[in-house]
This record gives sequence, structure tokens and C-alpha cells, in this order.
Amino acid sequence: MSLDTQQALTELTDVELSALDAHWRAANYLTVGQIYLMANPLLTEPLRPEHVKPRLLGHWGTSPGLNLVHTHLNRVVKARGLDALCIWGPGHGGPAVLANSWLEGSYTETYPDVTRDAAGMARLFRQFSFPGGVPSHVAPETPGSVHEGGELGYSLSHAYGAAFDNPGLLVACVIGDGEAETGPLAASWHSNKFLDPVHDGAVLPVLHLNGYKIANPTVLSRLPEAELDDLLRGYGHEPIHVTGDEPAAVHRAMAQAMDTAVDRIAAFQRAAREDGATERPRWPVIVLRTPKGWTGPAEVDGVPVEGTWRAHQVPLAAVRDNPEHLRQLERWLRSYRPEELFDEHGAPRANVLACVPEGTRRLGSTPHANGGLLLRELPLPPLERYAVAVDKPGATLHEPTRVLGDMLQDVMVATADRRDFRLVGPDETASNRLQAVYAASGKAWQAAVLDVDEYLDPHGRVMEILSEHTCQGWLEGYLLTGRHGLFSCYEAFVHIVDSMVNQHIKWLRTTRRLSWRAPVASLNYLLTSHVWRQDHNGFSHQDPGFVDHVLNKSPEVVRVYLPPDANTLLSVADHVLRSRDYVNVVVAGKQPCFDWLSMEEAGVHCARGAGIWQWAGTEDGTRDPDVVLACAGDVPTQEVLAAAQLLRRHLPELVVRVVNVVDIARLLPDDEHPHGMSDFEYDGLFTADKPVVFAYHGYPWLIHRLAYRRTGHPNLHVRGYKEIGTTTTPFDMVVRNDLDRYRLVMDVIDRVPGLAVRAAAVRQHMEDTRHRHHVWIREHGTDLPEVADWTWNG
Repeated sequence: MSLDTQQALTELTDVELSALDAHWRAANYLTVGQIYLMANPLLTEPLRPEHVKPRLLGHWGTSPGLNLVHTHLNRVVKARGLDALCIWGPGHGGPAVLANSWLEGSYTETYPDVTRDAAGMARLFRQFSFPGGVPSHVAPETPGSVHEGGELGYSLSHAYGAAFDNPGLLVACVIGDGEAETGPLAASWHSNKFLDPVHDGAVLPVLHLNGYKIANPTVLSRLPEAELDDLLRGYGHEPIHVTGDEPAAVHRAMAQAMDTAVDRIAAFQRAAREDGATERPRWPVIVLRTPKGWTGPAEVDGVPVEGTWRAHQVPLAAVRDNPEHLRQLERWLRSYRPEELFDEHGAPRANVLACVPEGTRRLGSTPHANGGLLLRELPLPPLERYAVAVDKPGATLHEPTRVLGDMLQDVMVATADRRDFRLVGPDETASNRLQAVYAASGKAWQAAVLDVDEYLDPHGRVMEILSEHTCQGWLEGYLLTGRHGLFSCYEAFVHIVDSMVNQHIKWLRTTRRLSWRAPVASLNYLLTSHVWRQDHNGFSHQDPGFVDHVLNKSPEVVRVYLPPDANTLLSVADHVLRSRDYVNVVVAGKQPCFDWLSMEEAGVHCARGAGIWQWAGTEDGTRDPDVVLACAGDVPTQEVLAAAQLLRRHLPELVVRVVNVVDIARLLPDDEHPHGMSDFEYDGLFTADKPVVFAYHGYPWLIHRLAYRRTGHPNLHVRGYKEIGTTTTPFDMVVRNDLDRYRLVMDVIDRVPGLAVRAAAVRQHMEDTRHRHHVWIREHGTDLPEVADWTWNG
């Protein structure tokens, strides 16, 4: 359906049109004021250079369109009594959303010093993009927001995440035509194939085509309308067009478009919920075409601005120094007729607020944008129900993630009625051994189903799409609106969301400093199919660097865990699923792994984060250790224990301490990370002067970076992944990267004083075994029998 401005001319009364236009003009005025002014907010005197900020920052180009959408969402929400949330995707549209929040009163309720009068308006203007103020984009400080403006490409997946399991919520999503060119956004259009009209809310995309990015035209704005419609219909949407630059006509068309879209959404939901309809709806999308920088200066210095890329940021850049620019700015501001919009005290007039809903239905006050207010404790079952029996270390093997899958199945069962837990991942749930969850909930799916398909469920809460970006966006939107979840992913490919997790970490760090933001459930990653067991897929699937990336970020937000066996994984999973306001990265294997600790021991060890495994070393309390063998990760742990066993056999007089690290941040000093150790603790664990041979899951330099300030750092030698990989045998992966047990024994001999001569024969035997390994795998295609059949017998 195409609604041009002529078809809808009679839909609004003159009174309604006047009120909508007044609200829109007020929002535009406040937007321009934030970009430019630091005094004289109501223009009660002629504008002078000193009224203008010395440094002009902000983005005008997208703001008039955002204000139009906000105005018309207000109208439809108030008229129909809707619960709504809006995701503001386009770049730095912050002043527009702040303007609307101030108009509706949400901003003043959140920040009482920014009153809804002339003094408060002056504060609103001055603080914008000003030292000690607020950012130029929609940010955590903005009431009603769950999306960082400028997170290019993530808005639509965030919107769907917010809508899942929120059956009464309408999530509008304004998509900029610049961000519409990104890969994450292009993939997220397919989210409608996962939206359950029975249990989920609805997403109303508003594709805002204002024609330009920073300096170039946008692709979608230059497509012929028929071609754009074909694209959107191919994605599963039915477009409704609103096009124009004459305010009254656009208001009428936009009102008609909103009513049409909301009517269709209600009809689809009613058919599914009351009539049992199962056909996937063709959900509406509004295509809004308005000029970039609409209602701003048409020309500046003789060149066109409105409707061009020049309107993207600050159209008049030399206002303090150029008298003509100052005159243009004043004419621009007065064109909105502020005296009609604000009373003599600076408060919005009644006509301006006629379309604004009340209470929590205001877009700046919805609790769905402050999800911690809605969050409930996750009903986690007792871990003992899933714990594997460990009578002695290393006697049995289990697949850790398969054990975790049994626990997650029961979490799915426990949340079946309340529907506030989802498992997301890129087509890897079964591959990652978590398929037990399918017994409790199938895979969300609204497209065609064939006889050969398994576990597809229109009401499922397991989310699988081969787009890590979309998985991340869904889960972020879900968590930020008050629910719980887990993201399971191959370790090598989680890097695809590096920039997205950056933004989420920044968001959480900022919200921790905002008293009005209630804590939300943590973003939890389970990274498996990891580097050391991607021997079959090869080099392209071998990359453990996500941990390095995350540990570069805000220490009060990030946590990284490397549980070495099934019971420690259960303990860590229980902890992270209960936590709030963190990004937790858990790296665990899916292949059979030795069971080292009982459930009770695992709980104590994980709470400690790092500790001595007394049973694995040869300390008897009468001598200090000669060497410390440290490990972090399941495969490094096995190699360290195998090395300890070799040392016990070949060098029985050597006093060996074995230290396992689960919480990698424990290696940091306590003044750099909340989980860090004091120097006293660190030296007690690793010693201040003994050689430490550390087998680490990832890139070895990370351990050096974390521990470089420690007294014993000169004695620290780290083995890890050195970016050497291929398709080979499991043990050959560790040999190629010098992480294997034989290399670790050689490292001990090389670093313990006096062993180089005394243990030369042992060292030679270790080196010979490595050579024999290379010959063996090339002949047999399998690992050496003493490796493949190795067991712990300490």
C-alpha cells in the first residue's frame, strides 16, 4: 500500500493537525537550541554571539524526522492506550529524543534540576554536547532509551529482542537510511520469521529515507520506489509510504500511516491469539521520505543545505564569528514561533502537549526502557541435580556443555509460563551439545516447515539464525527490557560481534553511574567449539582472541571464566546467570573432558577463582615449590596435569605446585579489577621468585599483560595459542603451539636452576617424543597411543 500526502488529507481535524504541528515545532526548536544555545533560550532578546556555544556539536540532519516520528507515536499511543517503546537508530539524533523527553516531562522527573521552564530549558540547551553534560547521541543518560544512537546496524535486532515475550508491547524502530546499508541491519530484517504473534509483541520499522549520510547519498533513497517495495516485500513486510516536505500534508499522511500500521498489527495479533491463525503475517513497515535537515536553513553561504548532505551535522558553523550566520540562526529559531509553543515562564503550552500520553505510556517513561524495573529472579535449579560424580580426579570423562544443556533444559521448563529466558546462537545449539533444551522448547520459527525438519516451533524460545550480529542484537534488546538469556557461539566466530559488545559494555558502565537505571541481567557468552578442538575444521576456526578483546574494556563490567571441567562449568553458569550488569565470557569445551573436581570442590574453586590443586602437585608442606605449573582452560589443564605426572615419574625429587585459574581477571592487581588479587595473595599463590610455567587457553601475551606488574613476572613463562593451526589431530594442535605436556616438561627443565645438566636426558626424551609424535600422526592419522589413552593416575 502507498499512502501519498493526497490520500490522507481528511484524516486529521484541524485541531488535531494544529496540536501535532505545535508539538513537532516545539521539538524542532528545542533540538536546534541544544545544538547552538547556552543562554537566551526563549529568544527574549536579540540573539548575540555570547548566547551561542563556543564549540558547536550535534547532528541536525536526522532530527526533524525523528521529531516527526516521536510526535506521531505520541498520538497513536495516547489515542489507543498502547504500551510502546521506540528504538532510535539514526546516528546522533540525541537532541531530538532529549527534546521530546523534556517536552513530555520524563526528563524532568528523571533529572529534577532540568525543570520544565525557561531555567530548565537553558540547562537542557547548555548541557548538550558540553563538558560535564550529556552526549550528542541517544545514550544511557536518555530516558526511554535502550539503544546507543550511532550503533549502526543494530536498531532493528534490538527492537525484535525487546518485542520477544512482550505480547502487549509495540516496539517502533526508526532506521536511518545510512544504517540500512550495514550488514547487521540487512540480516535483521529476517527477524520477522522468528516473531511469534501469540506470545511476542510487534515491531513497527520506520525506514527514514532523508537521502544522505555524512557526505554521500544513501543507497535505499535512490532506489525507484517499486524496487524498494520489492525489497521490503521480499523481506516479509508490506510498505506504507509517507513522502513530502509540506508539514501539514506530511502530518496527515503520517497519522494515516500510523493508524493503518497499528490496525494491521492488531488484526494479525487478534487472528493468531483468538482465531488460531498460523500463517506468517506480512507486517507493516513505514517508509518515511523527508528532506535531510528539514525546516533548517535552505542555503548557507550560497550553497544548498536543506535536503543535502550538508545538513548532516551543524548547518551554520560560524555563528559566533559570522554576523550573517548569527542572523540566519535567529531567523531559523524564530521560524518555529516559540512564543506560540512556550508560555512566559518557558513551560510548554497545553496545545503542544495535547498529543502526549500520560505516566508510563510516555516514551521517555516506559519501564521497558529501564528493564531492571521489570526483571525477576531467574529460577535456577540446584546444581547437584546435574553434577557429575567425581570419586577421584580424572577417573571419568564428560562433555561439559552437554552437562550444562541438561541444566538449561530445566531453566527453560521453569520459565515456560513466565517466558523470560532465551537461548540464542548461530545455528550451533546442537553442535555445541546443548540440544537437551529442545525437550523444553523448540527453535523459534515462523517460516515454512518440511517433514525432515526437527524441533521447529512457532512458540519456541531457542533462537538460531546464522548471523552472530542478529543473535547479539536480539539478546541485548531482550536483556535491556528486563529478561534473561545466554548466547552460545563458536569461539572463533564470536569476533563478528566485537563492536557490538563494545557498545554494550560502554552502555553498562554508564548505567552503573545512573541511580535511576535499575540493574539488568548480564550478557552471558558461552564460547565453545574452541581453538584446541577445532582440529577438524582447521585454521579458519581457530581463534581464542575474544577474551583479549573483552578484557581491554571496563573492568567493573567484564568477567572472563575458563572452567576446566563439567562441574566447574555448572558452577560458573549458575553464577553468571544470577549476575547483573556484567558481560560474562565463559569458555568451555564440548568434547569429552576429564572430571577433576566434585561439585562441592568446584563451587569452592570457582568462588576462589584461582587456587592450588594440592592433589596434582608434589608439595608436602616441608619445602617451597621448585616450580609452579599454572593452567587456565580445559585443554591446558589436561596438558599441565599430564606434565606434572611426567615430572613426578622422571624427576620425583622436584617439588611441583599446580595452580588452576578459572577467573582470568584474578591475575590482575586488585586496584585494577574488582576480582584482582593483592600482591600478597598473588605471591602466595605463584611465589615471588620461582619459575612459573603457565599453560593458557588463548594468546600467551594476555597473561603477561595481566601480570606484568607482579614481582615474579620475570619468572613467568606462558605457553598458549601462537596462531599456528591447520586441520590435524587434537594433540598436534597443542604440539604445534608448544602447549603440549612434553614441551611444558622441557620448559620446567630449562627454567629450574640446576636441572639443565642434571635432567638433560629427560629433556632429550621429551624432545624425542615430540618428534615421534610428528612421525606417528603422518603415518596413522591419530595421536600417539600414550596420548590418546592417557589418564590421570597421580
